[in-house]
Amino acid sequence: MLRLKEIQWFYQSGASYLFPDAWEHYLAPIPAEEQGDLVAAYYKRLTSPDLKTRQTAARAWAIWEASTSKLIPDPGLIERFGEDSFAEAFARIECHYFVNGGFFERENQLLEEIERIRHIPAVIVQGRYDVVCPMTSAWELHRAWPEAELMIVAEAGHSATEPGIVDALVAVTDKFAKN
Repeated sequence: MLRLKEIQWFYQSGASYLFPDAWEHYLAPIPAEEQGDLVAAYYKRLTSPDLKTRQTAARAWAIWEASTSKLIPDPGLIERFGEDSFAEAFARIECHYFVNGGFFERENQLLEEIERIRHIPAVIVQGRYDVVCPMTSAWELHRAWPEAELMIVAEAGHSATEPGIVDALVAVTDKFAKN
């Protein structure tokens, strides 16, 4: 739903308490005096004309996400996210999306306008241990949209490549294909 509290939880303070080791690396490119708004500080660097500045920030941003997105950290994923070309594309797109509020007109627009999509058959698939997008958001969405089924994957984090998430997504896709 991309609300400020969700962005702040992951990119400012919250998830940092669960992953202090990875958080230290995420903070490294940002001077202490700019750490009061890390998304803005990263955006400044990710849009810098200086390639080295962009790449340093992009690697830190992308590795932070890769380090936290799976229930069991995946060194291969972390390495892939840290590659310059992937990191820069990923971090710049994601940060741009966040500084623009996901291009919603209002922070709670999805919840406030749920009537516009209530008729669409939907399943919300959520990892129980998703640190990137905490389950509270999926829960609030489901409470506002009870017609949408909520599937909580017990042994999963955020990544769509988590085995339980893959199984749930395939099952849901097969279910919709049959209807």
